[in-house]
Amino acid sequence: MRLADLPATIAYAYALLLGLFGGSFLNVVIHRLPRGMNIARPPSHCPACGARVRFYDNVPIVSYLLLRGRARCCGARISPRYVLVEAMGGALAVAILKQLVLPLSADTSLGRAFAVFGADLVLALALVAIAFIDLEHMYVPDALSIGGTLFGLATFSLRPNLDWRDAALGALVGFAVVWLPFGLVYRWIRGRTGMGLGDAKLVMMAGAWFGWTGAVFALLAGAVQGTVVVIVLYLVGGRIAEPAAVTEEKRETEAALALMSPEQRAEAEAHLARDPLYEPSVPGLGGSRVAFGPFLALAMLEYLLLGSSLVRGFALWLVGPV
Repeated sequence: MRLADLPATIAYAYALLLGLFGGSFLNVVIHRLPRGMNIARPPSHCPACGARVRFYDNVPIVSYLLLRGRARCCGARISPRYVLVEAMGGALAVAILKQLVLPLSADTSLGRAFAVFGADLVLALALVAIAFIDLEHMYVPDALSIGGTLFGLATFSLRPNLDWRDAALGALVGFAVVWLPFGLVYRWIRGRTGMGLGDAKLVMMAGAWFGWTGAVFALLAGAVQGTVVVIVLYLVGGRIAEPAAVTEEKRETEAALALMSPEQRAEAEAHLARDPLYEPSVPGLGGSRVAFGPFLALAMLEYLLLGSSLVRGFALWLVGPV
């Protein structure tokens, strides 16, 4: 069968459902991955009381609305994040279908169309997970960034005008443009890390998917959008607060250090000294620790859906007509 043989209404319905349930699974990833929990087992359970969540209480968006945002088992409040992530999954799936799949040639086989849709949806969902994890825990999991890079390199043939050399060069450039200036030079000059290694791996992932232009766009567009948001937040609140989860993790680390022998503590502290989160804070806006992953993820989603037209518009806005 060809893509032209598939009714658009069926395609949209399928995409929406797949995106919604993909978003539901993302909530599991966002909650469990940073905590070192198994993503597959045990089955979904209430974080408050541990009771298993029944299948009819796990329907994306619908269950949240019917339960009025409360767990059936114990009445605990369900975070709005769950329904937001599910809605984002559905919206991104529909957008990918509209922007990247349906415009393909009518003679495109359904198999290839499904492969393009599936690969791009995996990327989009991974970026959503990265954004929420980084916002809460201020780190980008290697399982998502490095895994996403390898998946991008393996699926290069599903993207137009990209061969394996472009994907490999893009990944290399993406890592280097962050790690060299911000991980090495900035630290040498100022004694602290400008951007974490997780951000470098995320830009590497952008390069693997979109080539070096996509990596550079992700870095520049992410920086511009992030700067605007940070300035607004700082002007409104006077400071950028550290996420509660990070503060709690630091308390747990301090408690663990107190139980160690002097030799173990010295070794652990030497390891922590290389972690940007444990560097001494610097007063003012310039010293604020901000999760950059969400802005990189946003820029990558923009590039995924709008591509070269967005690059041209961004370049025109950044440097003006040439």
